[in-house]
Amino acid sequence: MSPTSPASISDEALLHSARRTLDIEQRALQGLLGRLGSGFAAACRILLGCRGRVVVSGMGKSGHVGGKIAATLASTGTPAFFLHPAEAGHGDLGMIARGDTVLALSNSGETAELVQLLPHLKRLGVPLVALTGRADSTLGRAADAVLEAGVDQEACPHNLAPTASTTAALALGDALAVALLEARGFSAEDFARSHPGGTLGKQLLLHVEDVMRRGDELPRVGPDTPLSAGLLEMSRKGLGMTTVVDPDQKLLGVFTDGDLRRALDAQLHLQNTTMRHVMTTGGHCIGAQELAASAARLMETHRITALPVVDAGMRLIGALNVHDLMRAGVV
Repeated sequence: MSPTSPASISDEALLHSARRTLDIEQRALQGLLGRLGSGFAAACRILLGCRGRVVVSGMGKSGHVGGKIAATLASTGTPAFFLHPAEAGHGDLGMIARGDTVLALSNSGETAELVQLLPHLKRLGVPLVALTGRADSTLGRAADAVLEAGVDQEACPHNLAPTASTTAALALGDALAVALLEARGFSAEDFARSHPGGTLGKQLLLHVEDVMRRGDELPRVGPDTPLSAGLLEMSRKGLGMTTVVDPDQKLLGVFTDGDLRRALDAQLHLQNTTMRHVMTTGGHCIGAQELAASAARLMETHRITALPVVDAGMRLIGALNVHDLMRAGVV
């Protein structure tokens, strides 16, 4: 192959290649719709009835797709892992136990490493679901259910490199995972429990009480506190506001940077003015059991940076600001 100078390739030629690839792969996905039927439903029922784990296996590009499908299944309520078929023949077959189900990927359905495993799976009595481009292949005939993912043409101009076929297999794997997810009634909260370190997990699992400040960290003053002392409290606690509470700790109002600007514009005396005359009443607050993500939405909607946290009797029990939410990974 003679080298081609990058300068000799036009932008239009590169874009033409990209458009052709996307068009072929789009048609491959459209072709799957017409082939969905009883085989897909049967595969779903087999996986729903699996008492163990779904063992996904495939070689080469099919293996890479299989790894992603296994990860998607595992994170959406179907316990699954990927098993390399070549390693299975050298000891890792012991990872498959009775009660498991095997999902094997092979575009040709004749991948030697997978075909060699078929007698062992039969002996174990493990159900087999094949995701293949040829239902009449060795793998397809041995399977209890077949997911047909064949394509008319690869995006590769030589019709050789797995491109459209791997896209179709990946999409069919996603369709399988989502169908199982919905059949199980798998919720967003269930998903979050599988992703505690991710943003979604933090949004759905963290509550206000998990990130709020408490005790001596809370900025609070009484209604008759001089404005000067309120400013000191606000500065010391670093929340960008101070709450105003009565002797029973019931929230009366808040004093924020915006209230300070208005007080300065009005040229109010710092010593003679009390907090009751400059605080904002009827402002926004939140309960400790609310999701931290709800606090973030409340701040964003009303363009505020801090919130008091109150109990059912409107007594102050905590406070948080946008920086607390950022440190917790909620925003």
